[in-house]
Formats: sequence, structure tokens, C-alpha cells
Amino acid sequence: MTARAGETFRTHRAVSDIEALLALPLPSAGPTVSEGEPDTGEWTATAGEGFRLVPLWEGDSLTGVYGPEWNDAEEAAEQHLAALVTELDTRWGGHRPVSMRVPLFRHQAADPMPPLFQALCDEDCYGDLAVWGPVTAEPDAGRRWVGISVNQSDGDAPMIIVAVVSGAPVTELDERP
Repeated sequence: MTARAGETFRTHRAVSDIEALLALPLPSAGPTVSEGEPDTGEWTATAGEGFRLVPLWEGDSLTGVYGPEWNDAEEAAEQHLAALVTELDTRWGGHRPVSMRVPLFRHQAADPMPPLFQALCDEDCYGDLAVWGPVTAEPDAGRRWVGISVNQSDGDAPMIIVAVVSGAPVTELDERP
């Protein structure tokens, strides 16, 4: 699913990945493009007008996993996210939640939405975001907003943690397009 499969979650590595993401230029225009590993096609990043989205961690496959083992995997992913949120809260102050409820319903109804939320939905990233911003990025990068979430595309898919960096505020969508 992602190029992060098989990696052990490490909070400091995830923070470093976010810092590297903050230093990258954001596309100012153009279509949203997903990138994958050349050999496997596993997802590595998505970039679109004013944002970049990357996987930070991918858990084990949950094919054939049920009951307590599935609950343990979900709990472990939530604990990884909580550790990362705690570290980023320490760096940037308290986060604010941004619900993905409206983008999920808009996606299901094929209603238009901003490219950032469309990209999150296209990558099956429906988990509510913890958002900070504006945060200070590299001197030439300007003001940025950072969001992270934990996601699972279906019952057998692995849990994934993603990060998004945006050049514009990341706020909840209105219910009406």
C-alpha cells in the first residue's frame, strides 16, 4: 500500500520526515499527482496545488486478523499517532482537530472539494486531522500548516499514519459545496 511498509514506528523519525516535508517547495498550481516506488508502485507521496501529503508509517497487513488482535493493531496505531501529536504539541503548541466527516460525505457524493481534501480522500485517508499552524518552515518556504492522521482504507488494510503540509490554513469544510 505505501512505501513505508515494514518500518518500525519511531516518533523522532516521523518528526524528521515532517521537518523535511516542511522544507520542500509546494506546487503553486497544476494537477494533483500521486507518486509511487518505481518497482512496486507503493504510494510515496501526493502533491497538488499548495500541499504535499506523505505516508509516515504503515502497520502490518490485517488480512485474516480479527477480534483482539485487530483491536491491538488499531490501538497501537492510535498510540503512535498520540506520541507524534504530543511531540508536535511540544514543538508548536496545541493542535486543533479538523474533521474529515464532510470530505468523506462529499467524496461519496462526488461533490467538489479543495484539492487537499480530495487528495486525502483519494488516498483513503479519512482519519480526522490534528493540525498545527502556521508553523515556521525553512526561511524561503513561508508559513505552513501541518496535519497528521491515522487511517485505514478497509478492514484488511494496514493502518497508516500520514502527514500533510499546506501553504494555506487547513480548516474544516462546510457541509455544502
